[in-house]
Parts: sequence; C-alpha cells; structure tokens
Amino acid sequence: MKAGCTMQRAANLNDKSNESGSMNLTVAITGASGAVFGRELLHALEADARVARVHFVASENSLRVMAEELGVSGRHDLLERLLGKAPAKTVQHADVNIGASIASGSYPSHGMIVLPCSMGTLAAIANGLADSLIARAADVTLKERRPLILCVRETPFNRIHLRNMMLAAEAGAVIFPVIPAFYNRPADSAEMARQFVNRVLAHAGLPQPGAYVWKPDE
Repeated sequence: MKAGCTMQRAANLNDKSNESGSMNLTVAITGASGAVFGRELLHALEADARVARVHFVASENSLRVMAEELGVSGRHDLLERLLGKAPAKTVQHADVNIGASIASGSYPSHGMIVLPCSMGTLAAIANGLADSLIARAADVTLKERRPLILCVRETPFNRIHLRNMMLAAEAGAVIFPVIPAFYNRPADSAEMARQFVNRVLAHAGLPQPGAYVWKPDE
C-alpha cells in the first residue's frame, strides 16, 4: 500500500511535467555540506519552462555552509547571488515563517526537494516535528500525498540516521542520497553537481536537456 502511494505521487508529478509553466515546487537547502548541489538545482528550475514557481527556503545552518563553500554570506539578496541574476520565478521564505503559503496543505504544490538534506532536518521531518518552515512544508507535502525528495548528506550513517531514513521512506518520502556519478567524467565539482541535479529532476518528472545518459554500447 505504501509503495503504491509513493508510485502514485510520482505519477502525479510526471503527469504535470509535460504542461508548460504548470509546476509549483518547493526547494530547501539545509546545513549539510554540498551547497553547490542546491545552487545547481535552483539554476535548473529557473531555466525550466515547465516550472511556474519555485518556493525557496534556506535553513539558518545552511547560511554558514554557503558562506564556507560558495563564498555567499548572509540572507540579503541571497537568491540573486546564488543565481547570478534576479530570479524570474523563485521566491524566498524565511525558515522561521511558518505562516508562509507552503506551510498550508490548501496551497497548490507539486512537490518538494531538500538538497542537501542534513541529518537534523531529516530527523525533524521523519518524526513530524514541523518546528520550522522547511520541516512544516515537508510535513504538509507528506500529508497531502505529494512527492518529497530528501537528498541526504552524511557519512557514515549511524543507526539514528538509518532509522530516520526508514521512517521518512515509510511516510512516503524518497531518500535520494547525495552520491555523485563519475562515469560521465565530470571536469569539476560544478559539473558533478549538475549531473546529480539532472538525476534528481529526472526522478521528479523533469528530465533535463543535456543530461548525461549511460549508453554502454556506444
């Protein structure tokens, strides 16, 4: 039954992906290493004509990681600095703003991606704490039977991490660990992150042009 529900959520997202400018997604970046992956995700969604609106939330801890890894500091003009230009379709919400639109199940949404997803965020989502906008939006995504993709980032996993991943998966989330591919011979970390994002978006029903596809016979 649970597997069937998960498949149905994925099918619903795929159905919407063929409609130009129809999708409404939520993206969260949390305080795990791998901010470059979140930045590449935002770039891809801004450029995708099938996406009408992206709701972006950065956790408090993610701001420290983005400063360390991307040289992007503070909340002011965060989206503009991540995208390199003013966003056309992406809006930012403060993680403390639990009254934002995405905190309500009545607000139409086609799913949520957390990339990277810290173990603290995973724990909050898996245990239904809903004590921040990210956790609340994820909780709403699950209760409304919408796709939730958690790109967890940690190593090694302890038993608490593994149990929380199982709890989240049983609730309907997709656990999509940040494990980049190397068979496409990425030239740098940005290309590596881009290919991983392409995989995530393909799973979400948004296959990207130019994505590397393994073809062993060629």
